[in-house]
Amino acid sequence: MELIDVTEENIEREHICCAIADSGQAGLGVRAKKEWMKERFADGLVFKKLNVRGKCFIEYIPAEKAWAPIEAAGYMYIDCLWVSGQYKGQGYSNLLLDACIRDARTKGKKGLVVLSAKKKLSFLSDPKYLKYKGFQTADTAEPYFQLMYLPFDAAWETPHFKKGAKHPKLGTAGYVLYYTHQCPFTAKYVPLLAEVAARNGAAFSAVRFETVKEAQDAPAPVTTFCLFYNGSYVTNEILSEKKFEKMIAENRRQEEPDGI
Repeated sequence: MELIDVTEENIEREHICCAIADSGQAGLGVRAKKEWMKERFADGLVFKKLNVRGKCFIEYIPAEKAWAPIEAAGYMYIDCLWVSGQYKGQGYSNLLLDACIRDARTKGKKGLVVLSAKKKLSFLSDPKYLKYKGFQTADTAEPYFQLMYLPFDAAWETPHFKKGAKHPKLGTAGYVLYYTHQCPFTAKYVPLLAEVAARNGAAFSAVRFETVKEAQDAPAPVTTFCLFYNGSYVTNEILSEKKFEKMIAENRRQEEPDGI
């Protein structure tokens, strides 16, 4: 199978593998993602995908321009490596990652860095697979994040999270959601979550990171979707309307005085 690069020249005719639909609500996400990508190509963004219509791609960018609160000068940051459906178990993850490694070496990078967790979680890279490929844990952040890296030379310095992201906490009541258009699903779901909060009388605000500096100063390691409740970090999983409604109801039950 052939790998192709999505570039400024072909992005309008290429589908984005993580959001197949190009019309309706899903189409909003595709358009938002493509606009985000167009603005990042000048920063060195690379999007490689299998030449198929499916979820089989890797996206990465020089760490200095990564939309993540990390210190990893000289490294390449992997935004996302996703292989799913019929393409799983056929070696395509290795094919994509090896292509990224070759490219990073050619560009004189010190190695690769990627956001993961203590165990496999949605929208984060699988730590078991990364360890199998030689990645090590560079740093950790509450409650479960791991910054993993693959140095090309053992002498290179170890990347780390910025101090402000190590212990995610806000001084704001209610639900606060930070997100970007790096993930195409947010353009669809963030407005829907705002509607759910309004229907249920829950305080809710959504803050979109619009620049790399804003993302690098984020209060938690993940920036694509990061939900807080009453100042405490909740999840990086992009919630459906049903899941969010259930969360609101559960939090209310827990906060009711005894006997009510």
